[in-house]
Amino acid sequence: MSKVKIPKTSVSIDMTPMVDMAFLLVTFFILTTQFRPDEPVQVSTPSSTSTSNPPEHGKVIITIAPDGRVFFDLDNQLFRSNLIQKMAESYGMTVNQDEINAFATGGSIGVPMKQMKDYLDTPASDRKDYVQTGIPVDTTEYLSNELSVWLVNARIAGNNPMILIKGDSKANYPNVKNVFTTLAKKNVLRFGLITDEEAMPKDLPK
Repeated sequence: MSKVKIPKTSVSIDMTPMVDMAFLLVTFFILTTQFRPDEPVQVSTPSSTSTSNPPEHGKVIITIAPDGRVFFDLDNQLFRSNLIQKMAESYGMTVNQDEINAFATGGSIGVPMKQMKDYLDTPASDRKDYVQTGIPVDTTEYLSNELSVWLVNARIAGNNPMILIKGDSKANYPNVKNVFTTLAKKNVLRFGLITDEEAMPKDLPK
């Protein structure tokens, strides 16, 4: 009996749906990704061999510049929107929706509250050139120590976020001490330090 030979055909795969899906994903990420603005000050953090990963969300970063200026940052736009409204209430100020949005989409803040509205009303293209003199850290009185007020309101607005300190390695000790004293007075006894990773020596001395 003769065998019936089935003709061989090449398999054809239609890649169109996969390509369409890839472009849809790329478009989605482009439209939903939000880029944080550049930080207002460059900080050279000290090195450390002991490291742990901070949470991706739900954190406050207090930055201490080389010249002693203090900056405050809270992640999450919703938290930031709540925070600026809480700060305005604390100092008897009013902020409109445009100012709330400007703060929510911004980065680290380092201006006294008396300059806040002027800073937020500055066009976004010019805001990076705005001279930020730093958040007052006067440890004598509550409202004059604006860092203290930022911490209290950030706990409420950000649902008790983790506190991280990002200090420049050349910052003067009195400026760093004022920040630590403020944290202690607000019962912030647990916080992290942002450092650069220091390579461990390969060959330890015997």
